[in-house]
Amino acid sequence: MNKKALITGVTGQDGSYLAELLIDKGYQVFGLVRRSSTSNLERISHLFDHIQILCGDLLDQSSLMDVITDSQPDEIYNLASQSYVPLSWTQPALTAEYTALGVSRLLESIRRCKSDAKFYQASSSEVFGQPEESPQTERTAFRPRNPYGVAKAYAHWMTVNYRQKYNLYSCCGITYTHESPRRGTEFVFRKITHAAAQIKLGLANELKLGNLDARRDWCYAKDAVYAMWLMLQQEKADDYIIASGETHSVKELVECAFNCVGLDWQDYVSVDYAFYRPDESVQLVGSIDKIKTELGWQPEYSFKQLVELMVDYDLKKLTNNRA
Repeated sequence: MNKKALITGVTGQDGSYLAELLIDKGYQVFGLVRRSSTSNLERISHLFDHIQILCGDLLDQSSLMDVITDSQPDEIYNLASQSYVPLSWTQPALTAEYTALGVSRLLESIRRCKSDAKFYQASSSEVFGQPEESPQTERTAFRPRNPYGVAKAYAHWMTVNYRQKYNLYSCCGITYTHESPRRGTEFVFRKITHAAAQIKLGLANELKLGNLDARRDWCYAKDAVYAMWLMLQQEKADDYIIASGETHSVKELVECAFNCVGLDWQDYVSVDYAFYRPDESVQLVGSIDKIKTELGWQPEYSFKQLVELMVDYDLKKLTNNRA
């Protein structure tokens, strides 16, 4: 009999790639979506024949219990949250409701309705905030510096506590920044690849960015969701960092993206201090020693390959839109 999986946040970047992966592996896939006045199903429109959409909301425990009771999933992946860090400062309470308390509601629903289901919680490198060490490991202390990171830290520890208290198979993947063509242009990686393609096609003539020396640990979303799936295939639940294990500066990213389109980035890029983040004295970069050793996972795509893939996508999409 085919396994059944429930994905919250199925309409997002990670949810859509995870759904594709699970369908390819023969799963029956259920996607949890909130009812809203506007449709946000673009990322999974090609999967409609293979996914069963169920309506529910992380703010409403009874809806979660109904969805779990009706679908009886073997695996549950919680990828839903308010995930844009700047927005967490303007909507801190809503961020807490979805990103923190929503996980409590989901864990309690699993405990009551399907306690043998395996649960994956999407944790985040934002829980480390300004860490005391670099690279970070699974034992690095949490020091979140924004409401999103605080909410993710709460969700992480609730997941661990439900594993310890109730013996649920519940685990956290501490994901660092991961990108894809399905990423929104408000995120710096996609903002840069999209702008390089626009400028190449004559659709824009400049790109404003913040600190070009800021460094990030970037990997491909497809690699990240494979790690998520792998974590639920083990005998024992545990928490793992999902990252590339290396950092690259925004300047490196810009240079690589503009090289892909044959342009000198210095002719088009300017610095705007409005985009600066607070000082980052210690770099956020994840050690992947544990997941590499225990699960045999490591990213397949290099930084350069990821940049090339995304610039190529943006060039093709913008060209098609113009045709």
